[in-house]
Amino acid sequence: MDKRDYYEVLGVNKNATLNEIKSAFRKLAKQYHPDVSKEADAEAKFKEAQEAYAVLSDDEKRKQYDQFGHNAFSGNGGFQGFDFSDFDFSDIFGDLFGGGFGDFFSGGRTSNSNRARKGRDSLMEMRLTFEEAVFGTKKTIKLNVAENCDDCKGRGGHGETTCANCHGSGQVTTEQRTMFGAFMTRTPCGSCSGKGVTYDKKCSTCRGNGKKVETKTIEVKIPAGVDNGNQLRIPGKGEAGINGGPNGDVYLEFTVESHPIFERHGNDVYMELPITMADAALGTKVDIPTLTGNVKLSIPAGSQTNDKHRLKGKGIEDVNYRNKGDMYVILNIVVPKKLTKEQKKLFEQLKKTNLDDDEQIKKVRKYLKT
Repeated sequence: MDKRDYYEVLGVNKNATLNEIKSAFRKLAKQYHPDVSKEADAEAKFKEAQEAYAVLSDDEKRKQYDQFGHNAFSGNGGFQGFDFSDFDFSDIFGDLFGGGFGDFFSGGRTSNSNRARKGRDSLMEMRLTFEEAVFGTKKTIKLNVAENCDDCKGRGGHGETTCANCHGSGQVTTEQRTMFGAFMTRTPCGSCSGKGVTYDKKCSTCRGNGKKVETKTIEVKIPAGVDNGNQLRIPGKGEAGINGGPNGDVYLEFTVESHPIFERHGNDVYMELPITMADAALGTKVDIPTLTGNVKLSIPAGSQTNDKHRLKGKGIEDVNYRNKGDMYVILNIVVPKKLTKEQKKLFEQLKKTNLDDDEQIKKVRKYLKT
């Protein structure tokens, strides 16, 4: 079944603020939470709202969704997916239910800091020349990423013992009574910060964080056809995961420099071609620069400014598919600002001929006489 639009799921417009998105999700979660709702499809609607909120509440994911729709998370091509299972929803219900519903929000797992979690993603801006964006290129980039500390293996300390307060679970459980009845609330253990273990000695290398920032140099292949605002996902090059979880991803967002001759519109390329009045009147053949070399273009007699000529397949290759756009040559008839004596004499002779035998000129003159 095709997925519904995320904005439609939450009942908000595309310009909705984060607060409006949160408010809409809270309302739906309160309505369809399986512990509350008696509707047959409540769980499916609740999870649908979860997924929509996970994307639209994240600036980077929302931008990808607005640009590519559900394809942004389909796993196809360079613009790949987003793991919704690791998104923490429970915190936005603190004001409604005191932080409950931990088990359901984590997909059936106990939502605590001791479970394996994916590292955070990061976003980098990359500037490309027009040609690099059109034809693709390879770039060497430096990343400052948080890696697991080698000395403590990402733990943050030495001399590990099971937390006496939570007995290694990383959570403490309390019972809460709300307008909907009694709920069991699980919160991270304050003694071990949800890790389930304590340490005799804090790691001096990472100062107890379990991570340290390292600079890495990697080579990235930029596909042909990327454009301003496109993002490329580099999997596994982001922040180190927590408790053995996978590394996060790095997203490169492209800014493409302008070109002195060509102007890009999607996968099509536009170019303005100046020609003389004589060439426009008599017609001519001219060499046209394209992205892949010069081609010969025939300009018919009687051409006018803004006439458009299409060169099929001379545009830019689509970043996701193999097809190419077209190139459009827009004529601009140049009127000389200065004339030699000989040129002026020729124009005066030409003026005496029947040059004004044009339907549009005749209409204007007829109107002036009335």
